[in-house]
Amino acid sequence: MKAQKSHKIMIEMPIDVFSALKQTQTEFAQSLRIAAAVKWYEVGMVSQGKATEIAGLCREDFIMALGQFGVSPFQYSAEDVLREAGYETELDH
Repeated sequence: MKAQKSHKIMIEMPIDVFSALKQTQTEFAQSLRIAAAVKWYEVGMVSQGKATEIAGLCREDFIMALGQFGVSPFQYSAEDVLREAGYETELDH
C-alpha cells in the first residue's frame, strides 16, 4: 500500500477550550478531525471512505462516530432506496 503524504495545519484556539472540553491538545485535534469528517460526510462533500481517512479511524470506528453525532451511515434518502428498488415515489410524478 502506498504511503500518503500529509500536511500539518495550525489552528489558533483559546487555551480554555481544552479544559472546557476536558481534553488534551492531542485529544482535541483528533476530536476536531472526527467532527469535520462526520460533517463533511453528512453533507455529501466526501465519501465514507474519504471521511474515514480524514478522521484517522477504521471504517467500523467511523460508523460508530457517525452514530454518536446522530448521522446515518447511509447517504441515500428513503426515496432513493425506493427508486432503486423499482418503486415510484411521489417525487417521480
